[in-house]
Amino acid sequence: MIIEKLIGDVIAKEGGYSHHSADRGGPTRWGVTQAVAQRHGYRGDMRHFPYRDAVAIYRIQYWLRPGFDKIAEHAPSLAAELFDTGVNMGPAVATGFLQRALNALNRNGADFHDLATDRKIGTQTIAALQQFLRKRGTNGEAVLRKAVDALQGERYITLTETRPRNEAFLYGWLANRIA
Repeated sequence: MIIEKLIGDVIAKEGGYSHHSADRGGPTRWGVTQAVAQRHGYRGDMRHFPYRDAVAIYRIQYWLRPGFDKIAEHAPSLAAELFDTGVNMGPAVATGFLQRALNALNRNGADFHDLATDRKIGTQTIAALQQFLRKRGTNGEAVLRKAVDALQGERYITLTETRPRNEAFLYGWLANRIA
């Protein structure tokens, strides 16, 4: 199953326990922040946050709830990118990138109508994706993924420009998150 590999890849990138002074997320284990773990019922020290709990959170909060599993039915590589971006920036941000990219690539509405950038995957986003892939063929998914990556990279630069402490993370973000 695609999500099992994606979760394993994200956890491998994120590593074990971390508590970097410049990271607003605070204590983190397996890439899950303390706040996220607590929202899912965890009350212990993050150094002991269980791997299986991280896997469950990734599956529910970053794959199923945002609807990336539905994207995977049509564009698995794109869904993998959205999952990874969602883990790092939030699923709504990743979905917004997809909607913005689809709007920019619809040839002024000739291929499909502009989407509302509501940051939710619903029937209109899926329909626009299907239309885009039908029109652009197998190369379309790769181009759409590049557009999402470009938006992600631009956001990392902006985050660093507006909060210089993020410079501690910029190189790693660009090296590990932009394909």
